[in-house]
Amino acid sequence: MTLVSLSPQNPADVVAEQAETSPSAVGAIVANARSAQAAWWASGAAARSAALTAAANALAARTDEAAALIVREVGKPTAEAVGEVGRAVAILRYYAQASFIPKGDVFAPSAKGFLWSERRPHGVAGLITPWNFPLAIPLWKAAPALAAGNAVVLKPSPDAIACAALLDEILQSVLPANLFTVVYGGAEVGEALVDAVDIVSFTGSNAVGKHIAVAASRRGIPVQAEMGGQNAAIVLPCADIASTAATIAGAAMWFAGQKCTCTRRVITLGHQPEFLSALVNAIDSLKTGDPATAGNTVGPLINETSLMKFRSALESAKAIGAEVLTGGDVIDGLYVQPTVLRGVPADHPLSCDEVFGPLLTVHEATSLEHAIELAESVKYGLATSIHGTQHDVIMKIVESVHTGMIKVNAGTTGVDFYAPFGGERESSIGMREQGLAALDFYSSTHTVTYSPSK
Repeated sequence: MTLVSLSPQNPADVVAEQAETSPSAVGAIVANARSAQAAWWASGAAARSAALTAAANALAARTDEAAALIVREVGKPTAEAVGEVGRAVAILRYYAQASFIPKGDVFAPSAKGFLWSERRPHGVAGLITPWNFPLAIPLWKAAPALAAGNAVVLKPSPDAIACAALLDEILQSVLPANLFTVVYGGAEVGEALVDAVDIVSFTGSNAVGKHIAVAASRRGIPVQAEMGGQNAAIVLPCADIASTAATIAGAAMWFAGQKCTCTRRVITLGHQPEFLSALVNAIDSLKTGDPATAGNTVGPLINETSLMKFRSALESAKAIGAEVLTGGDVIDGLYVQPTVLRGVPADHPLSCDEVFGPLLTVHEATSLEHAIELAESVKYGLATSIHGTQHDVIMKIVESVHTGMIKVNAGTTGVDFYAPFGGERESSIGMREQGLAALDFYSSTHTVTYSPSK
């Protein structure tokens, strides 16, 4: 079977064609990676650091090519695509240096001798990644896995096979053979990968993430799954209207709302008509169109399936009489209008379940406690943003919401790559990604007690 990647802004443009990896071949691929991993771990921290630095340099040298490919294959606006490549390079440089951090601790023994712990690689890391960050997400998984001494086998989304092939080409040019391998395909290839590797990291839908977590747990291997969010922005009456509206508009609608950290719900404390008017104006000012055109921040949805889900969400809103404050229509092809809905009940699926597109619901809280209750009322727990100037009120919300990331006067999207990334409840399973937390995930800890002979 051949996988075909089409440009969402021009579906007649075939970006890449790639033969699907046979599920029966995955085991042998992992076995080759395991052989390469032993030598990689034995090579030492300096060699691993040098290789990751070389990878960073190689990717940086192809920034324009990589950014243009991201725009073409997944419809990400140019400014964001360039930013993603820069982030991917920074991730590689960060983990090149992280290769040198102490690999364990020394403790005072209870008797004569020595007592220490040390981190060791698991072996082969299986990575299953989505299309929306086709370079950054594979690398924020692969770089710490490699720095910790593992080999990597990556299965990218079928919608991002060209970006995966470029990454494969770059890493193959600087890493030992078989240390980083890409396999292509759908669910069967993903299942074969989970069945063969020593540790699994996944980013994608809730249903698939849970399935993978169960399969990995049955094998007794570590698993990490990042599975989306239904993120809330709480707006206090003291918030600066103009800056808050602009921040939330970008966090909700840039890249057509196709990020797990996008703002999906706005919760105002009390009646704030001036803010809602400013929010609608800020969203209406965003430019929708060809993502390769400078200034456009809202591109197309990734494919017809996403378009059907967006249309279904709009129909369900109309069925319950929700008020459309702006948007509400399909423009052309896979382009849709950024849409804001009011009057959707807090327990309605539109408020509770993630719609991967430029769709925002607004809710009015009658009290601070009610605002917190609304923010926490969904099954996800990835990110919350809080907007205002009253420190005591802000800190009460910070202490009361239980999402993995909490941001004050900043959008829900994004977090510095050297800080832990992840959520609570049904947003995440397993340990955090990014930063030094990722090294902990991609390593196992061994404790050694050394007593002198008698």
